[in-house]
Amino acid sequence: MADLNQTPSANRVHIAFFGKRNAGKSSVVNAVTGQNISIVSDVKGTTTDPVQKAMELLPLGPVVIIDTPGMDDEGTVGELRVQRARQVLNKADIAVLVIDGTVGKSAEDLALQKLIEKKGVPYIIVLNKADLGGFKAENDNEIAVSAKTGEHIFELKEKLAAIAAKGQNTKVILGDLLERGDHVVLVTPIDSSAPKGRMILPQVQAIRDILDAGATCSVTQVEELAGVLNGLKTPPKLVVTDSQAFGKVKQIVPERIKLTSFSILFARYKGVLETAVRGAAAIENLKAGDRILISEGCTHHRQCGDIGTVKLPAWIRKHTDKDFEFEFTSGGGFPEDLSPYALIVHCGGCMLNEREMQFRQSSAEEKGVPYTNYGILIAYINGILKRSLAPFDEYASMI
Repeated sequence: MADLNQTPSANRVHIAFFGKRNAGKSSVVNAVTGQNISIVSDVKGTTTDPVQKAMELLPLGPVVIIDTPGMDDEGTVGELRVQRARQVLNKADIAVLVIDGTVGKSAEDLALQKLIEKKGVPYIIVLNKADLGGFKAENDNEIAVSAKTGEHIFELKEKLAAIAAKGQNTKVILGDLLERGDHVVLVTPIDSSAPKGRMILPQVQAIRDILDAGATCSVTQVEELAGVLNGLKTPPKLVVTDSQAFGKVKQIVPERIKLTSFSILFARYKGVLETAVRGAAAIENLKAGDRILISEGCTHHRQCGDIGTVKLPAWIRKHTDKDFEFEFTSGGGFPEDLSPYALIVHCGGCMLNEREMQFRQSSAEEKGVPYTNYGILIAYINGILKRSLAPFDEYASMI
C-alpha cells in the first residue's frame, strides 16, 4: 500500500470526468472513488475549478481523479471555467463523459465527445441517473449507472481498469541501458534550490530504475566526482548529471565514459527526445528581441539562482551574444497560442504525465515553433550534445 501511495502523480493514470452542469458528474466521481472528493449540490455550476485528487482506486491502482466544471457554464467567468476544463483533456489518460441519462446526449455532449476523439483520448460515456429510467447504453464504451444507488458503479470501475491496462506504460528511465552488475554514477548538486532533507524526483526515480535493473550506483556532488571515479575498480557504465552541472562534469568525466543528464533521460521517457534534440540548434537562428518561452512543470519556490528564470536566460544570452524577451510558465500553465514564440525550452517534465508532455510538444510542432528542453539545450551550449546522446544510438546519429 505504501508503494502505491508514494507513486508520483506523473506516473499515475489520469482519469478526468467531464459533462454538463447537473448531469451528476461530481456525484459519479464521489461514487467511483468512495470519497466526497467533489461538492455535490442541486445548484448548477457547483464545481467551479478542476478538482484533482491522487489516490489508489481498485482495481486500477494509483490514479489521479479530476473533476471538471460543467461544460455548459455561462458568462465571462463561465467561459474561463470551460476553457480550463478543456485544458484538462491535454493530460487525461482516460476521459469519462457523464450525461444525464434521463435527457440523453445534447449538442454540447456530442461536441465534447468529438473533441475527446480528436485528441485521441480513450473514453467512456456514462449515462447517469439510471434509477430514474431513461436512455440505455448503446455500445461497449457506454454504461448506464446511478450515482445515487450505486448501480453499475463497480462495472464502471472495471471498464476504467480495462482501458488503463491497455495504455499501461512499460517504459523505463534508464534500466534498458544497463545490464545486471553495471555501475552508474549520479551527479546531484546540492544548492540553495535543492529541497531540504530530500532529493528531487528525477534523482530518486533514476536510483529506483537502476536497482530494478540489478545494477548499482554511486550518488555524489560535482566536487567529489573525480574522487568517486578514481575510487572505482572499473569505469562506470554511465554518468548521469544534473543539467546545470554539465559544464564542470564534462571536464571531469573521461571521454571513454558515457555521459548524459536527468533531463535528457526524462525527455526520452516522456517521448519528446527526438523533437527536443532537433529544436536545440534553433538557438543559432534566433534574432535579437525574439520571444523565448521557458516552461517548468512544477511550481517550486524560485530562488536567486533559479535555473529556469535566471541561469538559462543568462546562458542563452552569453552563447548568442543577443538579448531576448523571456516569458516563464510553471505548473499547469502553458499558453494555448504558441505562435508568438521563436523557441520553447521546457523542463524535463518529471511532474507532468507523458500525455501532457507530448501535447505540449505537438502544440509547438503544429505552430512550427522549435521545442527543446533544459538538459538538451545546456548540453548543446556546452558543445557536448552529441556526447550526451551517446547512450542512445538512434538519437546520437542526429547530431
